[in-house]
Amino acid sequence: MDETIKPLRIPPQMSVYADKHKVFHLLQVFPVSLLVIDQPKDPISYLINLLQRNSADIPRIIVLGPPAVGKHTVVSNIMETICVFSILFRTGWVLEGIPQTQLQALSLQQVGIIPEHVVMLEAPDDVLLERRQGKLVDPITGDVYHKTFIWPSQSERQRLAELQRYRCEVTGLTSAYQHVLKIINSDQPHTDVYQQVLAFVRTRRCPRTPRILLLGPPGSGKKHQARLLSEKYRMVDGTLTHTDTHNLDVPRSIVIVPDSLVLQVLEERLGRVDCSCRGWILHGFPSDLQQAKSLQESQHQPNRVFLLDLTDDVCLERITLRATDPVSGETFHSLVRPAPSSEVQDRLKTRPEDSTNTATHTLRQYRMNIATLFPDVVYIDADQDPHSVFGALENSRPEE
Repeated sequence: MDETIKPLRIPPQMSVYADKHKVFHLLQVFPVSLLVIDQPKDPISYLINLLQRNSADIPRIIVLGPPAVGKHTVVSNIMETICVFSILFRTGWVLEGIPQTQLQALSLQQVGIIPEHVVMLEAPDDVLLERRQGKLVDPITGDVYHKTFIWPSQSERQRLAELQRYRCEVTGLTSAYQHVLKIINSDQPHTDVYQQVLAFVRTRRCPRTPRILLLGPPGSGKKHQARLLSEKYRMVDGTLTHTDTHNLDVPRSIVIVPDSLVLQVLEERLGRVDCSCRGWILHGFPSDLQQAKSLQESQHQPNRVFLLDLTDDVCLERITLRATDPVSGETFHSLVRPAPSSEVQDRLKTRPEDSTNTATHTLRQYRMNIATLFPDVVYIDADQDPHSVFGALENSRPEE
């Protein structure tokens, strides 16, 4: 690191080292906030003791929501799945419906009760009122059930008052836990609600910058998914690296750019400030084993690798049936997105790489190389609608 250059920048190899040795995971498991909360006289010994405990990486979860939204059922399932108890701080804890106000939330924070995940279940008021009308509780086990058309003892006015009381406090609660909060729609099947909650509480807030590599056969939707991830999480889309190859001093007669020049452009682009601060998503590279080895030996190794998997038949259907309008630049597909008129259809052009023979050859080469490219790749089923694929990418949690 050159101290004479301002502002100072952390070299990329430091992030690679931290990823390799799980330094970021260590910082997350033992956050500095514990020092501020407990204020030990000897902070070094305190951290050493934390490292020696097996129960340091414990779940700390709060489940909030209006009456009859399903908090108790979700909490029961969480406790059963991840083996935590509602009040034991050594093995983790889950608080149900607490705190109820912003003042209570701040009071919990002052005494050191700080959650890692806060789930806020939401549903329309009419749905909640209908649920309350059929709510039944087992006095022995405390389990909550529902039976249609069982009129409750509470009046409609009392139920509305409870909902209004919650609505008055929800803004303050949202503000108190805004950095660890996820709002989940509870007006859907219970299993769907629980799967979303479970996926969220199993996530970890990693301080590292995401360096994502999207792999997949032609037609798997890598470019589209990269755009969605880039728009939502403000990461740099790897398509910028391809446009930069036009600036290379390469004769126009050369169709294939040498790997050495591509890597040169790639390292220069990924080394810029926006990629270092916001992270990046790379797709379309590497395409063979040698390029993969070169990427792994560079200073910009990915820390997340996803493979959008498709069968060859689906890939060929997506590739060979698409064509581009040379006037508007739009791409159409004869099955999924046909041309709007016969005039547009007549002027559509098919790219040479989308021909059946070329696409088949490309798929064959892809299948030969993919098995040895990245052994820790996370497979994503790409044979579904784009929003489902995007959700699978977001919910995927590669092993640390």
